[in-house]
Amino acid sequence: MSTSPSPPPSPAPERTDFIREIVAADLREGRRTSVVTRFPPEPNGYLHIGHAKAICLNFGVAAEFGGHCNLRFDDTNPLKEEQEYIDAIEGDVRWLGFDWGDGLHHASDYFGQLYNWAVHLVRNGDAYVDDLSAEEIRTYRGTLTEPGRDSPFRQRPAGENLDLLERMRAGEFPNGARVLRAKIDMASPNINLRDPVLYRIVHATHPRTGDAWSIYPTYDFAHGQSDAIEGVTHSICTLEFEIHRTLYDWLIDHLPVPSRPRQYEFARLNLTYTILSKRFLLRLVEDGRVRGWDDPRMPTISGLRRRGFPSVGIRDFAEMVGVTKTDSVIEYGLLEYAVRQVLNRSSARRFGVLDPLKVVIENYPSSTSESVDVPNNPEDPDAGARSVPFGRELWIERDDFMEDPAPKFFRLAPGREVRLRAAYFITCRDAVKDATGRVVELRCTYDPATCGGDAPDGRRPKATLHWVSATHAVPAEVRLYDHLYTRPDPGSGGDALADLNPESEVVLAGAMVEPSLADLPVGETVQFERLGYFAADPDSRPGRPVFNRTLTLKDTWAKVQARAN
Repeated sequence: MSTSPSPPPSPAPERTDFIREIVAADLREGRRTSVVTRFPPEPNGYLHIGHAKAICLNFGVAAEFGGHCNLRFDDTNPLKEEQEYIDAIEGDVRWLGFDWGDGLHHASDYFGQLYNWAVHLVRNGDAYVDDLSAEEIRTYRGTLTEPGRDSPFRQRPAGENLDLLERMRAGEFPNGARVLRAKIDMASPNINLRDPVLYRIVHATHPRTGDAWSIYPTYDFAHGQSDAIEGVTHSICTLEFEIHRTLYDWLIDHLPVPSRPRQYEFARLNLTYTILSKRFLLRLVEDGRVRGWDDPRMPTISGLRRRGFPSVGIRDFAEMVGVTKTDSVIEYGLLEYAVRQVLNRSSARRFGVLDPLKVVIENYPSSTSESVDVPNNPEDPDAGARSVPFGRELWIERDDFMEDPAPKFFRLAPGREVRLRAAYFITCRDAVKDATGRVVELRCTYDPATCGGDAPDGRRPKATLHWVSATHAVPAEVRLYDHLYTRPDPGSGGDALADLNPESEVVLAGAMVEPSLADLPVGETVQFERLGYFAADPDSRPGRPVFNRTLTLKDTWAKVQARAN
């Protein structure tokens, strides 16, 4: 059991849901005197956004009621568990802003006790060793409309079962030769009560216990008993475990456990354009369809972090989604909204040009450069300003120029004046083209009286452009990310792999950014003005930063184009 102190319960929190109402009622009516929850991940993959919701709920409820939340690894399957996953899970929980204190546990901590309890069930006639194969067990179990049949080994004497169980533990039998099953009710309408498997033979080295065990408990047997050992009061699970609750309670009732936890279920997170299945995510990684578990297109917490999502944005999203008993599908846009709200307040503004087009200001002195002051964040007056170099040659976005401007296109065009952000007004005089007819350079003039972006005569161009000094620009790689799938319900047509979006990652190798971005710390997210939010990627190298687009900004012209098309 965790040795963390349990302070007196605090008053019920202002926000509420059915889980918090249960906890508040338990404390108010004296059924519980403290609150202990747990987050029990299986270390067979990286955590995803659905786990983030569960983390926020379990740690949040415990904190709000003055209790404690344990982090307990469900490490009962050595064939799929890796230290890499354990390290990543701990890192993700910490990054989200939660701390388990001294409440770090593993189901493997309790293997000895769990085995003793298995012996207890056998001695009491509540469990038996079965020789049926896995396929035969499935056949004997019956269906949703037909009851199961007793195994021919169900009536083995307790002494024989104990002998076989000990020999299973000693490694005498091969994988699949025998299992330990609870003896409950093969005719139960709940298939989970039709003599469920409690132990299976697995000859594999465990990351923590090595080769000490040749049998391992199933999740159903380890979970509730681990809760009881740790003094968990409220075991909060997703709805797919609701049908397991009767078995959870049956095992608690039939074992001399030190405490009696209760299980409660809530609806798991379902998100459009997303598949939240560790098995499928592992397939994407192993098949090389993504860069890894932390690919910015992945719905993993590590992937979202690498993409530039702030932890507070994910916590805000979990709060917006709420906790219910009804399954639903949440629009991915809500996650983006929560993240944008945070980034808009916190992200510094910077200049970056993704598809550079050269601008030469012909009447600007060729031997001169200057610095202009640009606000770091208009949403935060205390963020101050930075100096950005300005000179005769600049880079602007290619799509900020149109030789034959369409209606409602107010950016740069021949003979048209625009404002350069925080600098001057410029007017395009000529477009230089290469042999293929592609515009490669714009010849412009500037108005020296408009320094800072305002004209003494009060004229106001309809467009303001961002820019980067060509002399001082830092070459960068920019990765533009979109949904990993082309449809909001991937896989509903039969094959989720067929729904993968071939344009989910577009790499721009020739971007140019302002000098301050040359050494932006990995993981820090800034706003490229007019373009979106971008985070420095771990692939960055000195003099060659790499940026991941976290989110786009709203673009009026893009909407006009979309309507026209």
